[in-house]
Amino acid sequence: MIASRPLSHLSRAILLALLGCAVDVGANAGAGGELPAIVSRQRSEKKIFTDSEIVDGFLKTSFGAEYHLAGRVDRIRKFDAPVRVFAESDGRADRKAQLAKVVADIARRVQHLDIAMTDDAEAANVRVKLVRDRDLYRTISTFYGAEKARDIRSSLDPQCLSGFRKNEKFEIEHSDVILTVDNGDFVFLDCAYEELLQSLGPINDTASVPWTMFNDNVSMGFFDVYDQYILNLLYDPRIKAGMTVLEVRSVLPEVLADVRAWVKQVNNLAE
Repeated sequence: MIASRPLSHLSRAILLALLGCAVDVGANAGAGGELPAIVSRQRSEKKIFTDSEIVDGFLKTSFGAEYHLAGRVDRIRKFDAPVRVFAESDGRADRKAQLAKVVADIARRVQHLDIAMTDDAEAANVRVKLVRDRDLYRTISTFYGAEKARDIRSSLDPQCLSGFRKNEKFEIEHSDVILTVDNGDFVFLDCAYEELLQSLGPINDTASVPWTMFNDNVSMGFFDVYDQYILNLLYDPRIKAGMTVLEVRSVLPEVLADVRAWVKQVNNLAE
């Protein structure tokens, strides 16, 4: 419960299904700067993983959905177009600036993902709503309706959340992210990274993988190495929207070799 974890956000991602669906610290500083809670996590971060550990986390987060409204969740979901993020702010320019740094950090660390901020709401396919904590459930109601908002609150009790809609090819067409702005820098960044990344496709939270931020027992506040593996696998051109687990497994060995080289390079990882 939130009350028992005041430094965390118990983030939950929602798959909104429509249309028939549902290093060293310096090298990985990201948007968190010198926040002590983030610096300490970066210093103790696990960075060396076996192939099976990476593949296990990728499959568990990229297939399925912790919460979904309709449609199949047994296929790869991802954007197949440039991702443009629009922030709808409540006046907190500092949070909007932090969000922009998060987006830039994700863009730098995921090789085949074209993602950037935009000031044009009509051009955006990811909308980030920045709200006060007291307005969270009212905002959820405007997005999903009062009945679904009550269900979300009773079953998930989130402090931030994300959801997307996909087409019949399982290509994500639009994502919505709701972030609260008044719960401190660490919670904001922790939420921003997790929800933005999950809005790109890996929306299934799992308690069985201890290194991913897509585990409600894990709070990072930065784009950790393990989750860079997951997102780089997902956005490799050989992993296509609509693929089944068996289809993905058939190409994973060659994809993983290339992803390992990229993650090593971008994080200055040792041999």
